[in-house]
Amino acid sequence: MTLVVVGGLVAVGSAAFAADRSVESTGKAVVRLTDRQVRLTHFGGDATGSGDVARMTLYGSSSPTRPIGHAVITCMDVGSGEQSCEGSYVLPKGTLVTAGVLRTRLLYTQAVVGGTGLFDNARGTLTVTAKNLSPRREILLFRLTG
Repeated sequence: MTLVVVGGLVAVGSAAFAADRSVESTGKAVVRLTDRQVRLTHFGGDATGSGDVARMTLYGSSSPTRPIGHAVITCMDVGSGEQSCEGSYVLPKGTLVTAGVLRTRLLYTQAVVGGTGLFDNARGTLTVTAKNLSPRREILLFRLTG
């Protein structure tokens, strides 16, 4: 009887451990993309609380002309020349989510705060470098730590 109880506890413990580690859990990785802004919508005037919603087309490293996804970036003016921005980058195998405060969209870094699918529970940083302003094109470098 004791052997059956111990075996049952080991099985339950093993199942709980396996359920905690998703098969799709993100590990260390670097994701390089480029984007092109297709729409920018401004809201709320020029005061604190106003902002922008940008829609971007995403391209992988294999083809700069064939889109692989899209992104939506929402930025709100929080005063002192800063904006609080959140981004959702929708890719074929999942979505990456970023957030942070920035002063300019020419060069900035944001935290990767989560994701779905292949990027389930992703963490790390996103560095964005503008390479063209009209139309806006950027280089995106996601450094994922887990």
